[in-house]
Amino acid sequence: MIFIGADHRGFDLKEQLKQRFLTEMLEYFDCGNMQKEDGDDFPDFAFAVGKQVAISESGKDFGLLLCGSGEGMTIAANKVKGIRAALCNDEDDARAARNDSDANILVLNERHDIDNAMRIVKTFISTPFSGEERFVRRIKKISDYEN
Repeated sequence: MIFIGADHRGFDLKEQLKQRFLTEMLEYFDCGNMQKEDGDDFPDFAFAVGKQVAISESGKDFGLLLCGSGEGMTIAANKVKGIRAALCNDEDDARAARNDSDANILVLNERHDIDNAMRIVKTFISTPFSGEERFVRRIKKISDYEN
């Protein structure tokens, strides 16, 4: 399951991605915004997606957030306990975010075209966490700090 959310600046790309998800048989749940609304607040959607991913018990669910720069969504989502959101600009970033940091939310900015965004999403969701001891140790330090 991909929990997806976007503010007004990421809304158009979110809607395009949802259509691609349907054709690619990728299951998603839209956490908002449900309409393009200038002046909406990105933290609302970052928190909604973050909460869904954090309570997921399957370990196979991911979040996807879209906004203007991606920075605000990343900051807000990372305030949710258990979330490791990563702003990724290309497939290499997405691969490293999953492999090294076990990121569970992908953040994209509005500047990606649909094909590039879809490649980054596919890379993110298909890359497993490596489980290397050094990465496990580092993630545990983050989790311990959250508690």
